[in-house]
Amino acid sequence: MAPLQYTRVVLAERPKAAVTPSTFRKEVVPFDSKAGPSQVLVKVEYVSLDPAMRGWLNNRRSYIEPVKIGAVMRAAGLGVVVEAGEESGFARGDLVSGTFGWTEYALMEKKAVTKLKIPDGGELLDFVGPLGMPGLTAYFGLLDVGKLRSGERLVVSGAAGATGSIVCQLGKQKGAKVYAIAGTPDKCKWLEDELGVDKAFNYKSPTFHEEFKQTVGYFDVFFDNVGGEILDFALTRMNKNARTVLCGAISDYNSLKPRGLTGYLNLISQRAKIEGFIVFDYVQQFPEALSYLGARLKDGSLKRRFHVVEGLEKAPQALNMLFDGGNTGKLVVKVGSDTKAKL
Repeated sequence: MAPLQYTRVVLAERPKAAVTPSTFRKEVVPFDSKAGPSQVLVKVEYVSLDPAMRGWLNNRRSYIEPVKIGAVMRAAGLGVVVEAGEESGFARGDLVSGTFGWTEYALMEKKAVTKLKIPDGGELLDFVGPLGMPGLTAYFGLLDVGKLRSGERLVVSGAAGATGSIVCQLGKQKGAKVYAIAGTPDKCKWLEDELGVDKAFNYKSPTFHEEFKQTVGYFDVFFDNVGGEILDFALTRMNKNARTVLCGAISDYNSLKPRGLTGYLNLISQRAKIEGFIVFDYVQQFPEALSYLGARLKDGSLKRRFHVVEGLEKAPQALNMLFDGGNTGKLVVKVGSDTKAKL
């Protein structure tokens, strides 16, 4: 039976720095959606929170249009089909993924929705984790952009996050020495004890820089999710022909004017590269990555952790956790009340 109304969260104003209580607005609206012939109506169960979402709030040129004022906040999500048009190719009860946004229900065109089949060793949440954008980003960023080879030294910043934690494991699987950077002793312990990195460094430690120099020496590949001071320091610790993969810059996403780099001249002396990338450029190669990542889930060699926040209304506040280190692993918001994750 359809509800009389549903909740959605829309962008109310563009934040100047961190998201504040006035950035978004919760709306309770009448439920009047009905699937057309090529559409599906989805009851959203989970929405993904990702660092890139902060960039979507800025009214500036990027790889994707900014979210408009008054529009439902854009977000990848997981849900179940509750109504399917006769030409959609879907059926009631199908598990699906799509860019549903911060809403309890989403009316979607069939081409914007993907039917999901949970693989052996997997669970629904994996489709916003290792089998979603974090896993794909880790795979192509490390192997195509970073061109990691066996025996090399890999450094990963933001290593306890959704993408960084997968990069660490892929690096070990490819035969690299893996060094992780995180922000708490608990995260460092998880990275070493559970994910098997060779050494994890707490960047908040007063001895961080010295420990890094003594343990790592110079790296071959740096997979950077953080930017800022960590990136600047890393640019002084490169081997000849090192590759720095610029995946994200969570330290600067809330800054009005990011601090410039001073260590970049080392790129010249070390014949090194720094390269940014967008995972959507690899759409044609997604099946290759998903095959590899799915096999690792099946054999148990790919570990993951989900940080689940309960309630759609908490999504705006939870988004800031990505930038203050409040989450370990993949951050998601549980919208629905029917689905349970195996954590």
